[in-house]
Amino acid sequence: MGGLSVQRLTMLVFFLQPLAFGSWLPRIPDVQQALGLGPAALAFTLLGLPCGTLLTLPFAGPLVGRIGPRMAILSGFLFYAIAISLPAFAPSPTLLFIALMLAGSSISFLELGLNVQADAVEKSTGSLIMTTSHGFWSVGIMVGSLVGSGLAALGLAPAWAILLVAAINLPLGIIVALRLPVLATESENKTAGQRSAWAMPSWALLGICFFVFGITMTEGAMADWSAVFLREALGADGGLAGLGYSVFAFMVATGRFGGDTLKARFGAVTTARICGTLALAGAAILFIAPNTIAALFGFAIIGLGVSVGFPLAVTAAASLTDRPSSSNVAVLSFVALCGFLVGPPVIGFIAEHADMRMGLLALVPVLLVSLLLTGRLMVNSRAPAHNPEAEVPGVL
Repeated sequence: MGGLSVQRLTMLVFFLQPLAFGSWLPRIPDVQQALGLGPAALAFTLLGLPCGTLLTLPFAGPLVGRIGPRMAILSGFLFYAIAISLPAFAPSPTLLFIALMLAGSSISFLELGLNVQADAVEKSTGSLIMTTSHGFWSVGIMVGSLVGSGLAALGLAPAWAILLVAAINLPLGIIVALRLPVLATESENKTAGQRSAWAMPSWALLGICFFVFGITMTEGAMADWSAVFLREALGADGGLAGLGYSVFAFMVATGRFGGDTLKARFGAVTTARICGTLALAGAAILFIAPNTIAALFGFAIIGLGVSVGFPLAVTAAASLTDRPSSSNVAVLSFVALCGFLVGPPVIGFIAEHADMRMGLLALVPVLLVSLLLTGRLMVNSRAPAHNPEAEVPGVL
């Protein structure tokens, strides 16, 4: 690990971060069954995640700007390893809500540090790694989901399975984070003429945020409801129910690893429009899927469709010059995580009064809004020029 470049270290920490969270996702139906929760009750407890995010991100942006992304990642990993282990131990819906609130707080802080770190690496080295880094994040959550499904198939209780993954993941995350160099962020280098981090977002940033909301709402829906959908709508059991999210995450990773090439060839806006159309098609496939195989195909198409949306939005937000990039990325992360975490409870409430198919159909209008706002990503043209001298061969 000593010979890894800053680019590879950043990609590696992106991979490690979601492992424990991924192992929680296929166990949601088990926790739901253990606590005797219906779709609406489960949806209410899942609101703990966005509540934790809402309480954390307004303060996390200035804090990460002050302590730097490296320290944010180090401290965030410790908080995250503890918090992500709590939900499966919750003996009641109320305590599950509180545990998920703590988990949401830890996830939002740590992921903000990761995004600011990737942006700092791009600006300091000239190599574009944001989409690729998010590709490694997708691989990480896919691996975590597969591990969670495997431990479920072995009969290991959700609480101990998630705790095991978190306990293994924590020292690895700390070791990698300690090897990250301290990089000057834009907020440290350029402060003259910029607005306060607490100022209202610009219209340009708001457009990017509204674009990303539909993308991350879809990601959150896949995370929280894919296993439940396969179980309730199509009768899938055990480890098979967890495969829906694994397929989705694999295709998200595939799209992100190819995202830089597509952006270079077609541009950010056209790439986003192609992918947005695929996401809409995948949602339609899920609505009419007659069996598990067809549903898995739908999850795959949706995964490819939403793959590059958030990385493109992060680069676009960081390219705005009205205030420090860390502050703009914090605002974007706030809205993105709201989409990721608020969307699933909304789908749960719809499913309670209709069914899971109608619940997932609610993704169509928000994906359509995202498709209409792809033009807001034009600011990606301000990305730093490629600097091959700043790279180590084989980094990308």
